[in-house]
Amino acid sequence: MSNENTGAVPEIRVSGLHKAFGDNQVLRGIDLEIGAGEVVCVIGPSGSGKSTLLRCVNLLEEPTAGQVFVGGTEVTDPDVDIDAVRRRIGMVFQQFNLFPHLTVTDNLTLPQRRVLGRGKEEAAEVAAENLRRVGLSEKAAAYPGSLSGGQQQRVAIARALAMGPEVMLFDEPTSALDPELVGDVLAVMRMLADEGMTMMVVTHEMSFAREVADRVVFMDGGVVVEEGAPAQVIGAPTHDRTRHFLSRLLDPALAEVEDKGAP
Repeated sequence: MSNENTGAVPEIRVSGLHKAFGDNQVLRGIDLEIGAGEVVCVIGPSGSGKSTLLRCVNLLEEPTAGQVFVGGTEVTDPDVDIDAVRRRIGMVFQQFNLFPHLTVTDNLTLPQRRVLGRGKEEAAEVAAENLRRVGLSEKAAAYPGSLSGGQQQRVAIARALAMGPEVMLFDEPTSALDPELVGDVLAVMRMLADEGMTMMVVTHEMSFAREVADRVVFMDGGVVVEEGAPAQVIGAPTHDRTRHFLSRLLDPALAEVEDKGAP
């Protein structure tokens, strides 16, 4: 959970952010700040711009207009050393993106050695420590194909942590997992939150957002419709769009009926 950082530079600041793909306006003027140690969950329907916003933070998508700052450095400055900025940011995607021909340990040590210039022994020590953190020490010599989806995602989190990030971005990290595998991944994310990691999480896991987030941001149509404490946004939303989204999410039967156009 967040620490009080009154007057401190936000760890992430997004100002007037727009992103268009051709004529499709995906983001329409997003303003958002995330303080050091704060956990912010971004929720909303598919196509609302959540993942695009996340990808703009580390310039995987280049904004059409607006500014993004990470730790006071403007990511959107044309002269920025984006590689240096990205070394401060860990990102976990829906898919695990592990190298299937490398062991779990090698998946963790390769980026450390190539990007951070760590020696083989140091990289291996850091890998071992982060596998321990995610509860997978016994899988160090395994290959990704022998792991469950949940274990692969925890390896992906360990790989990101091994780079020593100051900020972690999660893009629906449990959406590709079978329901019974979700809990272990969310437990690792809860651990990171308890340790004070700054986290921006795009998710449909409302229980996680309610229990772990300091703030919840609801997006729809490329704008922030509502944001606030989880108890307010999830428990007592003030906007009709938020209430409608949550009712569909929490009652799949209702969503199915609506999608079929039933009266």
